[in-house]
Amino acid sequence: MEHIDHFQDELRGPAKELRALIPDVLKGFGEIQRAAMIEGATSLAQKELVALAIAMTRECDGCIEAHARGAVRAGVTREQLAETIGVVILMNGGPGTVGVPAHCGLLTKPNLVRKIKSRPVKFRAE
Repeated sequence: MEHIDHFQDELRGPAKELRALIPDVLKGFGEIQRAAMIEGATSLAQKELVALAIAMTRECDGCIEAHARGAVRAGVTREQLAETIGVVILMNGGPGTVGVPAHCGLLTKPNLVRKIKSRPVKFRAE
């Protein structure tokens, strides 16, 4: 999971290009994301786990990385991550047992969890 920073670096350039081409769409997406992820009746940690489960099901590497980080920052424990992965495996059957663990360095590398928690959350201005 040490590849998180490398993966984000790879996406940074294409994301900027896309933002330049369709700024209103991406601004709207950012607004939806901020509105959906506000702490409310459902905690941010729970919302991040739901988003992570969906990302794993959709096999979206960037989404998995982002919501795994978000879940850790929101205080999700390794045990909660593992149980969420269990639900993903349940709902996806056999393929979930292969694809999901590839993204789960958070479960096996506690130092990575500490590293993520120590970084400030940065929101980009649109």
